[in-house]
This record gives sequence, C-alpha cells and structure tokens, in this order.
Amino acid sequence: MTLVHTLIYLYIWILVLAALVSWFPSSSAGWDSTRRFLGRATEPVLRPLRRILPRPRLGGVGIDLSVLVAIILLEFINRLI
Repeated sequence: MTLVHTLIYLYIWILVLAALVSWFPSSSAGWDSTRRFLGRATEPVLRPLRRILPRPRLGGVGIDLSVLVAIILLEFINRLI
C-alpha cells in the first residue's frame, strides 16, 4: 500500500470520527479541542459538498450527507490510483 492510499484511509477515519463526535455534546475541554481539530481537518472537504448537496428532511431535522459523499468519493479516488 502506498503512502497516498494510507493517507486517504486515515482521512476517511478522521471523517468518521468527526461525524461520531458531532453527535455528542462536548462536556470537557478535551472534547472541545478534539472537536476543533476535527472541524479544521474536515471542513475544507465538507464545506464545498454542503453547498452542493441538498439537505433531506427527516422528521423536521435536516440530515447532512456530506460526510457520506466525501467517503464515497475518497474510496472511488483511492481505487482509481
């Protein structure tokens, strides 16, 4: 496995972790710093996707599908190279 493949898989795990952390309220300074780091690491990829993708409504709540789309795109790119 090349370095590029490893970095793509690492970034996919960062996306998954950021999505999971966003579901829970932050209760300590440790979570706040982790949340800020994950936000800075993922927003450059997710922000353009959020502008493009519509937010489907489920029970009055908008669902953010940008993480799922980003993971699918990264997997597609990873298989191409």
